[in-house]
Amino acid sequence: MGFLGAIARHFDALVGPGVMLLYPLYASMRAIESPSPLDDQQWLTYWVLYSLITLFELSFWRFLRWFPVWPYMKLLFCLWLVLPIFNGAAYIYENFVRKYVKIGNLGNSRHPEDQRKVLQMMSLDARKSVERYIQKYGPEAFDRVVKAAEREAKKH
Repeated sequence: MGFLGAIARHFDALVGPGVMLLYPLYASMRAIESPSPLDDQQWLTYWVLYSLITLFELSFWRFLRWFPVWPYMKLLFCLWLVLPIFNGAAYIYENFVRKYVKIGNLGNSRHPEDQRKVLQMMSLDARKSVERYIQKYGPEAFDRVVKAAEREAKKH
């Protein structure tokens, strides 16, 4: 296979640092500078999960070296966590972590529960846009938009 075979065998080593470290580092710095807490949640959760994966790897390296697909599984999982189309880290936080971890006002949000549910289903960019809309027009306007969309969905 030559050159292409070498790239395929080392794909995780070539792409992994960019996907697992460089892009999340850049996105985390952008999140620090943005006023929205939603991107903070995405990236803080990503770093917690990445740290857990790294601890798992360090603890079980002798076992994992017998599974040559491990680096590719890790890369795919990190892609799912990182890519804005999936927002996997935010998904894990909302659907698994939040239920069990209550620190201070973690369960309380400035958005009512029904609005939080709608926000959770959106991509990070869409959530940022909705947050700007809510800041500009108020939560009541967002409620009207959601109810209009629900009525429209029931028609079809």
